[in-house]
Amino acid sequence: MLEIIEKTQSSGLLHSKKRPMNRIPLLIICITASIIVGIIVSMVVWFNVQLSPANSKSVQLVKVTIASGSTPVQIGKELEKQSIIRSSSAFNVYLRIFGKSNILQAGTYRLSPAEAVPEIVEHLSKGTVDQFSITFYPGATLVDNHTKPGQKKYDVTTILQNAGFTDQEIQSALNKIYVSPLFADKPASADLEGYIYGETYNFNTGATVEDIFKGVFAEFYDKIVKNKLIASFASRGLNLYEGITLASIVQREANTADGQKQVAQVFYSRLAIDMALGSDVTYQYIADKTGVARDPYMISPYNTRNVVGLPPGPIAAPGLSALLAVAQPANTDYLYFLSDSDGKLYFAYTLAEHEANIVDHCKEACTTP
Repeated sequence: MLEIIEKTQSSGLLHSKKRPMNRIPLLIICITASIIVGIIVSMVVWFNVQLSPANSKSVQLVKVTIASGSTPVQIGKELEKQSIIRSSSAFNVYLRIFGKSNILQAGTYRLSPAEAVPEIVEHLSKGTVDQFSITFYPGATLVDNHTKPGQKKYDVTTILQNAGFTDQEIQSALNKIYVSPLFADKPASADLEGYIYGETYNFNTGATVEDIFKGVFAEFYDKIVKNKLIASFASRGLNLYEGITLASIVQREANTADGQKQVAQVFYSRLAIDMALGSDVTYQYIADKTGVARDPYMISPYNTRNVVGLPPGPIAAPGLSALLAVAQPANTDYLYFLSDSDGKLYFAYTLAEHEANIVDHCKEACTTP
């Protein structure tokens, strides 16, 4: 019995020593597998992050020219350099995985950092026929010097900058002299204020600012011809330039088509009796343009509070509804109007009624320059 017990103990002892040795390789395999899986997962996560937009909040396009003969590696580095993509390495891996390395074409592109790599590759596969859209807004000025930092700007210059054009390209196009029937009666000294018609346009990526302006002018004049605005303005004693000027004021004073017709009627009634238009938006425009404080008593031909007649030129781009309002104003005979802080309009026949409206509806808005 003693011998059997000793053998059993000895056997057990030997068996107990072998068991950890069998587990070590399995443990190593598990740890190695976990590390490999972790690496793969990390690589997949990294890859997906690098394919995501470089700046999802960006509203600006970046002009990129891909020269003929450029390799995918060179293209990726250029895109990364201009902060259009996060990683040129991930860009090239994506091209190889999905077999797109040989479909990239030379050409001029306007790419957005808000797009992911697959979308950017789609643009690059279209070559020079790729297009971009640009939207100008009714009521916008050429330059916005008044909007506070952090607020979205809608002026022509900002829109063009967001489309990827440089300040030099924009200024050069603004200074150029254009030939079009749209500019009939426009003084040679006047700039393009009021002529960048609010609309969404599509252009090839190689389009210059001058090309864009020419397309805008053609669209604007087409609207004028189709709606017979020249004849309508003339019937009310205005040439085309004056009609656009008055429409630009109407555009900034009222937001709705009905309101614009009523405002246009007030202005016509005042012009008929040599009464100042009394529009705050005109002096505000020239103050912002010249970089001085808004002052309702400022001395300027644009201050229609104290100068009778129209200002020297448009103060913004009028939309179609404002142009139509000047062509066909409301059939009323108000002499006064005001808008409250919410943009609601109040009209009056007499100064007494107008002052009562100020007290009732415009305590804050009417005292802010």
